[in-house]
Amino acid sequence: MTYQLPFTLTAKTLNLIASISERVGRLSALTEQAQALRLRRVNQIRTIQGSLAIEGNSLSVEQITAVLEGKPVIAPPKEVQEVKNALAVYERFNNWNPLNETDLLDAHRILMLGLVDQLGAYRSGGVAVMSGLQVVHMASPVNQVPRLIIDLFGWLKNTDHHPLIASAVFHYEFEFIHPFADGNGRMGRLWQSLILAKWNPLFANLPIESLVYAHQADYYQAIGQSTAKTDCAPFVEFILSIIQQTLREQLTTTPQVTQQDTPQAVQAILQQQPGLVAYCQTPRARAELQAFCGLKDREHFRKNLLKPLLEAGWLQMTLPDKPNSPKQQYFCAKGV
Repeated sequence: MTYQLPFTLTAKTLNLIASISERVGRLSALTEQAQALRLRRVNQIRTIQGSLAIEGNSLSVEQITAVLEGKPVIAPPKEVQEVKNALAVYERFNNWNPLNETDLLDAHRILMLGLVDQLGAYRSGGVAVMSGLQVVHMASPVNQVPRLIIDLFGWLKNTDHHPLIASAVFHYEFEFIHPFADGNGRMGRLWQSLILAKWNPLFANLPIESLVYAHQADYYQAIGQSTAKTDCAPFVEFILSIIQQTLREQLTTTPQVTQQDTPQAVQAILQQQPGLVAYCQTPRARAELQAFCGLKDREHFRKNLLKPLLEAGWLQMTLPDKPNSPKQQYFCAKGV
């Protein structure tokens, strides 16, 4: 008998798919035009920060960037190890096949290296999904885990559902089974991104998990509602709404540098650093901007990038009366 997952296709889900597909097309054109390597890097770091924060990791985007660059970070060793593992996972992201169970186990081995004893192996005991001190869900019996995972991958290989739906259903069912002793949330979110990236490469670095973290209570609530209804439609709707919001944010902040009133030198900077304007929607310190641009020489950065953007009005100071203040930050002053 064909493995059937408890899912009802709702009108809201169909509307979300239409909206997401339209936004994916628009954003793909923009990012391809801009060749936004820096933007993809920032999004990847935001994804890692969001996913780990859901699990209690306290490292900031700036600290994760420092780990990526091999700089020392003052933080609990376990949290630094989690970041290093996540960075290693994304280095291999494009090599994994979302339909391959062996790749799932390999990803878990890398993601949880130095954090758990059972690496790349399914759990040997019972486990529960927790939200704080509250039990959200009791996982499947341990003796059923291998069979359930095989059935889930079989469903994924044969389903006719749109990848947006299939990835969300897989994510929920993976969390329902909870196959590993630890790392299930990270693995479920990673595997959904992997499924979506095979549909459209844009999803490889779309920071969906940042918004999931911002709506963490709703995330667990959607899991609980789906479990109570024996129907994962609430979770699918939640995840698709998060994807829709993420795409809306990306479209809002992806710069288009064709304004005729922009000096040529500034246009060149924005084309070379296509994610800079989006990054500066939040005020940033000089060191953050310099690290984002990948420039090691502080004077070169100040003279050839920061100063022209300030003079052209693309960036403004948070403390204009104290330009040399150590608390000085810079933000984007132009619409995008």
